[in-house]
Formats: sequence, C-alpha cells, structure tokens
Amino acid sequence: MFIDIPSELEAALTDLSLPPWELNGPFLAHSTMERYRTELTASPRFEETAATMRHSLTREGGGYAVLRLGNLAKALGTDDDRFLQLVTGIAAEMAIPFSPFPRWPLWKDIGVKIDKDPGKSSGTGYNAFHMDMVNGTLPPDYTTLLCVRPDPLGGGTSILSDAHAAVARLSEDSRALLAESAYHYGTFFDLFGVGEEYKPFPILDGSDPGEGFVRFTAKMLEKSQLGPAYADAARELAEELVRGQVTLMLQPGDYLIVNQRRFLHGREALHSGQEAVPVSDRRLLLQLFLRTRAGDGSAA
Repeated sequence: MFIDIPSELEAALTDLSLPPWELNGPFLAHSTMERYRTELTASPRFEETAATMRHSLTREGGGYAVLRLGNLAKALGTDDDRFLQLVTGIAAEMAIPFSPFPRWPLWKDIGVKIDKDPGKSSGTGYNAFHMDMVNGTLPPDYTTLLCVRPDPLGGGTSILSDAHAAVARLSEDSRALLAESAYHYGTFFDLFGVGEEYKPFPILDGSDPGEGFVRFTAKMLEKSQLGPAYADAARELAEELVRGQVTLMLQPGDYLIVNQRRFLHGREALHSGQEAVPVSDRRLLLQLFLRTRAGDGSAA
C-alpha cells in the first residue's frame, strides 16, 4: 500500500506552482479542482500514479494507501504553500477535499498536547480504532493524514484495520446486535458537510456484507452507556479489529489516505517523555477529509 512517486513526476512536481485554493462552503471549489487537475495531469506519469492510488483505495481487500512524498517535502518544505497545494491537488484526484470545521482551515493540525485526554487525536496515549465523524449521517468517505513530523522519540505508530474483515469473523448474534440502532458517541455541533446528528445509530448500516460504513469507535465502550449485550458485541468487534491490525510508521512527507467505508484507523501511544520535547519538535500531522463525487449530493 506504499506508493513511491516516479522520479520524473517528482521532478516535475518540484517545479510546479499551483494557485491558492478557493472554497465553496466547506468544499474545495470545482474551479480549483479543475485548475489543479489540468496542471497535474500534464506532469509525466501523474495519471498513472493517481490510478494506482485509486486502485489501492477501492480494490477488493484494499482501503488505504500511503503516498511517499518525502523527497518533495524536503525540496519544497512542509510549511511551504506550494507543497500543501500539490498535496491538495493529488487528494482531489481521489474525491472532493473539504473541512467540516468552520473554525479550522481546509487542513487541520493534529499536534501533541500533553495536557489533553491521552486518547484524543492530539493526546499522547493510545488512540483506539475509530472512524471519523461516526455520529454524522454523512461521514467523510475518506480521512487523510499528511505527516509533517513523526514522534522524535519513536512512538505514535499509525494503526489500521479492515473493518469488514473484522465483522465477518464475528458470530451471527453479534452482527445482529451491531445492526441495531443502539449505539451513540460524542457530541455534534458546529459542523459542515457531514449531515445531521445520528443518534442512536447502528454500527452496521444494513448494506451488503463488505459494503457501507462500519460506524465504530472503541471510545464508545468507555464513554457511552450501552446496554450490556450491545456493549459485548462492540467489545468483540474491537478485539477483532486489534487482531487484524496493520501498523505504519509515517515518515515526513508520507500521505496516508483511508477509505472509511473499508478501514478504521487509530494510533499507538507516543513514546514517554513528550513533556521534554519542544512543541516545535513534537509529532505533527495535517488532516484533510474527502467526499466522493457521485451520488452523495455534496458536489462543490
């Protein structure tokens, strides 16, 4: 699932300068996507690379990809607007980039805050398997993470698990419980582009086996009051997700794209001693969400 950039494409992208993006509400404007696509597809082997990414994200058994942009990040600098515009253009080949948070820019920083709940995305502890916007009626189809800096102490491995494969290993009784609207988690306010609050919701949405969202976050087991039988079924799913997990240590410039209809994601704990690491040196990811173009009513 790791995709290297061909050298000729890497060289062309290093010299390419895309214009600043424009938004239409929370979504990347159609005019920006068209401009980016025109510029990028003129670069050698770009369409081939984009096709490889799409195949990794949607093929049977697939659901995530890591595009290795380390050399490009080193050449341009991860804090350079040109680099982020290039990554946004690449993301737009998969689906429509958008920000559900009106208080945040298109790309949201996920840094490290030692005073945060350790299990949060910006915390220092284990971030259990989950899908983003689990309690929205229209969650992002893709969640993506661009690594600016890994944990300098060596922790914070990304974890991924095939949600449908985990569900297939459950008993029929557990799957029946997970298909009932008996689950809830978190709050829902001041969000754009993710539908309405879904509460309660089923973890399995009634799609054919292997299709649709698996609306799960392991945090519901600790932070939501669930009926005993429903909690047991969710706990069984959590165990299967861990049993089937893969781990990735993202390096600077690595761009992870996760198809939320197939895989759930999380993070191992950061290494101890984060309080001694200067804020400017701590792990930093940038997050961007994507919405599929067809049949979702959210075209920008």
